[in-house]
Amino acid sequence: MRTFSHVGIPTPDIHAGESHNEGGGFFVTDFEQSDSRVEWLRCEPDCALPQMLQNMPHVAFEVDDLDEALKGADILMEPMMPKDNLKIAFVIEDGAPVELMQIIKH
Repeated sequence: MRTFSHVGIPTPDIHAGESHNEGGGFFVTDFEQSDSRVEWLRCEPDCALPQMLQNMPHVAFEVDDLDEALKGADILMEPMMPKDNLKIAFVIEDGAPVELMQIIKH
């Protein structure tokens, strides 16, 4: 089952509360601090993210089992763990990027 989490929007503008992902070459805001659940994404020239994520908004959903949700999917970015309790991956659905997120319960 999918539950809406947030919308990620690429932007050239600096936003309050950005954190820098040095390894990825981008800045991102915390969607949980946004009333509208918007995550702003600002890429540097050497950004490691796929062009699709750098240029197109994405929608994100929480899923119960990320591995199961990825079966048969068109994967844009392989699963990764940006936090101890969070596993994410990006897929392409109908030509648009979609983020799938699994909260890991320890």
